[in-house]
Amino acid sequence: MSGRNYCPYPNYRDSGVAWLGRVPDHWDLLKTKRIFNRVQRPVRPEDGVVTAFRDGQVTLRSKRRTAGFTNALKEIGYQGVRTGDLLVHAMDGFAGAIGVSDSDGKCSPVCSVCIPQREKQLDVSYYGFLVRQLAVTDFITSLAKGIRERSTEFRFSEFSSLPLAVPPKEEQTQIAKFLDYETAKIDALIEKQQQLIALLKEKRQAVISHAVTKGLNPDAPMRGSGVEWLGKVPAHWKVVRLKQACVIQSGMPKGKQPSETTMDMRMLRVANVQDGWLNLDNVHLIPVERSQVARYLLRDGDVLMNEGGDRDKLGRGTIWRGELPDCIHQNHVFAIRPERIEPEWLDAVTRADYAKFHFYRVAKQSTNLASISSSNIKETPLVVPPVRERRAILAHLQRMVAKTDSTVELAQRQNVLLRERRTALISAAVTGKIDVRTWTPPTPTETTA
Repeated sequence: MSGRNYCPYPNYRDSGVAWLGRVPDHWDLLKTKRIFNRVQRPVRPEDGVVTAFRDGQVTLRSKRRTAGFTNALKEIGYQGVRTGDLLVHAMDGFAGAIGVSDSDGKCSPVCSVCIPQREKQLDVSYYGFLVRQLAVTDFITSLAKGIRERSTEFRFSEFSSLPLAVPPKEEQTQIAKFLDYETAKIDALIEKQQQLIALLKEKRQAVISHAVTKGLNPDAPMRGSGVEWLGKVPAHWKVVRLKQACVIQSGMPKGKQPSETTMDMRMLRVANVQDGWLNLDNVHLIPVERSQVARYLLRDGDVLMNEGGDRDKLGRGTIWRGELPDCIHQNHVFAIRPERIEPEWLDAVTRADYAKFHFYRVAKQSTNLASISSSNIKETPLVVPPVRERRAILAHLQRMVAKTDSTVELAQRQNVLLRERRTALISAAVTGKIDVRTWTPPTPTETTA
C-alpha cells in the first residue's frame, strides 16, 4: 500500500466503546491500568526539565524554548523521565500535551509518567498517537473534571480507567511508522504555508512603511525629516508630532467604583483590540456613572491603540467604526482622535516601521512585555503629505493590502484543511478504520514522480 489508497480491515466487531466504535475483530480492548503503570522515579543531578508541549512533542525544554515558563523556586515533587516514557499532562492534556518523551530528564508532578506493563507486547509510540487523538478530538475534555474555563484535570486516576484499543504489537509498530511518515509530510506542508504567511505579512508591512514615508513617486525630491530613524521624506511633506494633529482620550480606570446613578455600558478591553481588527465576541458590560459616560465614550473614526503587550505587537490597534452603540474603553486602550488627518492615515502611519520603532524606544519594558504612555504617543512623529496625495496613497494601500490579505487568508484556510486531514488520518489509523499493515514508505523515485 502506498499513497492514499487506504482500505478498511476485512472484518470488524463492535468495541462497545462509543468513541472507538467498530474495531478490527482481532484487536483486544483493555483499560489503561492493565496496559500502563504510572512511575515516580527519583531525580538525578544531571536531569534537565522535560516539558509536554501542546503539539504533542515531549522534549527537554532547553531543546525548544525557555521563555514563557514559570520556573518553580523549589522543584517539589519533580520526577525522573526516560526516553520512551508516555507523558500525560494533567492540566493541558485536553489541548494535546500528551506524547512520548524523546529525552531523559525530569518533569513536574502535573504530568503522569507512564511505562508499559509488558514492554514486549506494546509500542509506546502507537499509544502516544492514540491517547493524544482522544485529547484533540475533545474526548478527554468531556471525560475529565472541569476546574476552569477550557481547562481540565486529567490525572492518572481518570486515565487509568480509560478503555484503549490493543492491536497486535507488530500492527502497533506499523501504525506508528505509517503515522510518523504521513504526519511529517503534512507538517512539512503546514510549515511551508506558515513561512508563506510570514513572508506575505512582512511584505505587507514593507509596503505600508514605504508608502507612508516615501510616497508613490520614486522621483520626488527628498529632504531630511529631522528624525534619525525616519530618514528622508518627500520635500513637500510635513513632519509634525502626533499631538499637533490628534487628541488622545484615556479610558476608564480599571476597577473604578461608581458612586452615583449608573448605567450599564459596553467596554472595550485590550483583548478586544487586535492588530488591524476588533474581537467583539466577549465585550463586557460594566456600570458607569452617568456623568462620566461622555468622558470615555468612543466616536466613529477613533484610532484605538493598546497601551502594552508583546514587544513585537507594541502599539497594535485599529479604527473604531461604531461597531457597537454606546461603547467606552478601559484605560489600557487609548482612543486617538484625529483632527487634521484621516483616521485611515493615522492608522497606516502608526503601523509603519518607524512608528513602531518610536514606540519600542520610549516604552517601559520587562522581560517579554512593553507599555507606552499617552505622553510618549503624543510625541510620535507623523508624516503628513497634502490631502490629495494622502488619499492616493491610502487607495494604493487598500488595493495592495487587500490582495496580500486575500493570499494570507487562502494559505490559512489551506492550513486548516491540512490540520483536519492530519487529525482524520491519525484517528482512522489508531482506531483501525484503515488497514496499514501492508503499507511501505514510497521509494525516492515514487516520492519525486
